[in-house]
Amino acid sequence: MSAGVVGRLRVDGDVSPRLNASVRSERRADTHVRTETAAGSQHGQHVHRTPSEPSARVALLGTGNVGKAVLDRLAGWDGTPRGDSLALVHAGNSRGALRGERLCPADIKRRLVDGSPWQPDPALANLSGVADALAGTGPAHRIIIDATASGEVADHHARWLAQGIHVVTACKLGLGTTLERWQDIHDAAAHGSTRYGDSATVGAGLPLLRNIRDLQAGGDTIHAIAGVLSGSLAWLFNHYDGKKPFSELVDEARQAGYTEPDPREDLSGDDVRRKILILARAAGVPLASDEVEVESLLDPAGPETGQDRHGARGEDTGVSPSLDALLQQLHRAAAAKGEQLRYIARLHNGRATVRLETLDATHPLASGAGTDNKLAIWSDRYREQPLVIQGPGAGAEVTAAGLLDDALRIARSTPD
Repeated sequence: MSAGVVGRLRVDGDVSPRLNASVRSERRADTHVRTETAAGSQHGQHVHRTPSEPSARVALLGTGNVGKAVLDRLAGWDGTPRGDSLALVHAGNSRGALRGERLCPADIKRRLVDGSPWQPDPALANLSGVADALAGTGPAHRIIIDATASGEVADHHARWLAQGIHVVTACKLGLGTTLERWQDIHDAAAHGSTRYGDSATVGAGLPLLRNIRDLQAGGDTIHAIAGVLSGSLAWLFNHYDGKKPFSELVDEARQAGYTEPDPREDLSGDDVRRKILILARAAGVPLASDEVEVESLLDPAGPETGQDRHGARGEDTGVSPSLDALLQQLHRAAAAKGEQLRYIARLHNGRATVRLETLDATHPLASGAGTDNKLAIWSDRYREQPLVIQGPGAGAEVTAAGLLDDALRIARSTPD
């Protein structure tokens, strides 16, 4: 279910979005999470050493920004117990792949990413053959790290899990789309006695899903969750002061790399919808994808008459002149009351919403900086003061760290 902020304001005739006053002034228990940045590649002379037997054989899919950060981090671990435990045996992208026993991450990055004259083998990019690359003797786990945003790759997750291969992913197209696919992934993991590492799907590796699951495992009952779940939208509303058109700020964010190349992917609310679906399902609320009420920041009526599809200035921001004007009104109305504009995802009483809200300055989600994600959890244990988790929610380095944290947890476990 989807609607636009422009459309809602036209219907309501009210420039102040409504907010449930019962949660405006609740205090909070803050958990500030520090996320280690990715280690850089080691330089200088390489000293030959014999690594210990690996705990896991790893295939990396995707060499975009996140995949490159994974390779950099693995290269930085060369010669350490962490590096020894993960043997990279396959690395590929849509153009091809490379295979071998204990591939050198720095070399793989040069060949797959940096344009080295050594070319990958296109035939090895076939996803159905990735399992073959992980075959080997010994007790080592088999792990696929999915650093793509590909629906085609996500289609294979359940198949790999059922084959006894663990999957670690930042892609939300597995758990954050249809309820049927979500169930297939869980059933396949149970059938294959495998694990699905999903920490990086929401919050770029912040312990959001882990805290929800730990609370439930400890017998706590979760009553509601609410959060700022988009790093790009967090940055936009942390910087928006009503003086400069929102469309210009979106263009700045795009040029700085805070948004997707097409900012409409962020402004549509679809990314946040997938994240609240993943969180809701982890909290025991098996919502279908169309049960989330989404208020898009895109004008559902499309561009104004006489404008191109990207707005008045022809910039590829997806922000219409109508939204520029309405957000300016909203900001003025909120500022007059000491409130903040925030794009919030909520789950309460089995209902999930994604919409623009005004928050009182004392609300646990009102403050923020940069691209920080923030999640508040109300439960039996945290009834009066919600548990609040905050930290970097976007960026290749923190996402790569989340992926490899999951991979290491699997590698350190005892193979079945």
